[in-house]
Amino acid sequence: MRLDVRKTYKLYIGGKFPRSESGRTYELNDHQGKFLANVAQGSRKDARDAVVAARAAQPGWASATAYNRGQVLYRIAEMLEGRREQFVAEIRAMTGVSAAKANAEVDAAIDSWVWHAGWSDKIDSVAGSMNPVAGPYFNISTNQPTGVVAVLAPQESALVGLVNSIAPAIVSGNTVVVVASEKLPLSAITLTEVLATSDLPGGVVNMLTGSEKEIGSWLASHQDVNAIDVEGSSNAVELEIKAAETIKRVIRANSYSRLGNKGTLEHILSLMEVKTVWHPKGH
Repeated sequence: MRLDVRKTYKLYIGGKFPRSESGRTYELNDHQGKFLANVAQGSRKDARDAVVAARAAQPGWASATAYNRGQVLYRIAEMLEGRREQFVAEIRAMTGVSAAKANAEVDAAIDSWVWHAGWSDKIDSVAGSMNPVAGPYFNISTNQPTGVVAVLAPQESALVGLVNSIAPAIVSGNTVVVVASEKLPLSAITLTEVLATSDLPGGVVNMLTGSEKEIGSWLASHQDVNAIDVEGSSNAVELEIKAAETIKRVIRANSYSRLGNKGTLEHILSLMEVKTVWHPKGH
């Protein structure tokens, strides 16, 4: 009789797969209550390490051309397509939905990556502006990445909600520290395996698994996190209060932008800052 090889999953920080500093794990069961795997339970130290990795990666990612970032995102979509069967199987195991519904969620996630990839070199064309001023000057407003963004993934969405939380942040040059769904983490873990073998630089996306309330609280009060997306949190009000202590931007995008096959430009822009420059006109 052959025994199944059960996995003990790790975190994804700085392009590597470390064990949780605390050594803690929790058991993940399928929709019928049967054991699926052991999942790492991230600690405060893990969250700090993830922020350090995200900060180190942010200048390089932001300085890449918009065209290059778009190509990297499109490559991720290609790799998701190649691992479709695994994502479908994991979604069905965790949620018990039909094959058709699981395939529809994977389709939406892949389409969303492609949609966001297409926006990478168009953001300023649509949302930037040449401002009318009196005098011999150009006054130009452009959109710049905010920096390091903490993301609390929607708890009830296995894959598409996760993708629609990550892609709007990284398409413009931000880096992210993501707290995956505690209930449905397998899709997030498999996504990190895709990211690790794609062209995405290490540290642009860092994935923590474990308690959203525990890890989210630390990220909300971390002084080197520039913004926090609390849409997926069940504890959003408390996180907003903690974020205010460090004058951190708080994003609470509408849920419809998390569950479809595309996002919204409004969501992308909520994770950016407007930079205005003056330049003298030539004679």
